[in-house]
Amino acid sequence: MKWHKQIDWVLVFCWLALAVVGLISIYSATQGPVSQFLPEYIQRNFGNQLMWIALSIVVVIILQFTSPSTFQQIAILAYLVFLGLAILTVYTGIEVGGGRRWLVIGGFRLQASEFLKIATILVVAQYLTSRRDISAEKLGPAIIAVILIAIPAIVVLMQNDTGTALVILSIIPIMLFWSGLPYGISLYIISPAIIGYATLFNWILGLIAAVLLTIFIFLLQKRPWLTVTSLLTGIIIVVGIEVVMTNVLQPYQQARIQAFVNPELDPQGAGWNVMQAKTAIGSGGLSGKGFMEGTQTQLRFLPEQWTDFIVCVIGEEFGFMGTSLIMFLFTVMLLRLLNNAGDYKHPFGQLVFVGVTGLFLVHILINIGSATGLLPVIGLPLPFLSYGGSSFLANSLMIGICLNLYMYRREFSLFN
Repeated sequence: MKWHKQIDWVLVFCWLALAVVGLISIYSATQGPVSQFLPEYIQRNFGNQLMWIALSIVVVIILQFTSPSTFQQIAILAYLVFLGLAILTVYTGIEVGGGRRWLVIGGFRLQASEFLKIATILVVAQYLTSRRDISAEKLGPAIIAVILIAIPAIVVLMQNDTGTALVILSIIPIMLFWSGLPYGISLYIISPAIIGYATLFNWILGLIAAVLLTIFIFLLQKRPWLTVTSLLTGIIIVVGIEVVMTNVLQPYQQARIQAFVNPELDPQGAGWNVMQAKTAIGSGGLSGKGFMEGTQTQLRFLPEQWTDFIVCVIGEEFGFMGTSLIMFLFTVMLLRLLNNAGDYKHPFGQLVFVGVTGLFLVHILINIGSATGLLPVIGLPLPFLSYGGSSFLANSLMIGICLNLYMYRREFSLFN
């Protein structure tokens, strides 16, 4: 079979198209009429991103000449290396915006947590491939997989990077469910996120959510221990969130949550980002104001719009049609990855595809949810669109690994 027929061109197109849209948006956000008032390092963002995209393309091409079994062989080593770098970042990393997330290596800033996400997917996929016996009676492998995922999440949380920690934790229900974890237990694993979200609005809503989820879990998995555990967990989460919000969180973190629930309470302070984000997206209308014509974008009403709020630039300057385009590209990309997982014959490849799909999905939901006021602003970039070298390279590595697994799908299934 000719080599070009072995490449998943749909996935390649979505990846590169999103990168181009991101470049255009970053250029508009950093090179507009008042760009001279921005710090010099921000003015260089477009050129830096272009360099990272070029580097990522080279890396992805090189990956296609690698045997897919290599990813299994290096999974544990990669996990330990990037976990070590993430721990090192906690103590020696650069502190920016209250978080210590970057190491300086050879003059470049490296965000180890971005690559730790890939390593975690690989090591969990490798472990679960060797233990395909998860059930309600045999939860040992699932517990070990949870530990393998929880350790990186805790380390990243120590860097004060809540968004990335949540993304890493999201791997747990996705990969375990694909490995055969029962529906009831899978719902129990994601229930803390649902209960926590409801509790942010009101503790009574949190308790209602806990009770309703317990009922659903009982209907799916009629096991008394799971039902009781589910209800107790829900109550603990509600009480814990109330205590943390009032006694543990820093004032700026409390302000972010309050701004999420009701941004109008402090429109000039904590609620500023959310309100300006909504204004930017809403003002774009159907077709947008035009490239570099968005007032919110060009007058810098929204800080960090080239990173966490890049979708606002797209919404204002290219309107509903522009945001629909990126949502279409993301949807096609995710469906393609999921379809490849379903068609794959080897369990390791399946789990990698599923893990990458879930990781991208959670990234997209949290970023766009934050920009539209549906979720608290926790500082998470939009894959392939937001500015960030480590983020773009790490996300491209995941695409490259998936392209490699797809290219060698027949050989990998036969000889592993």
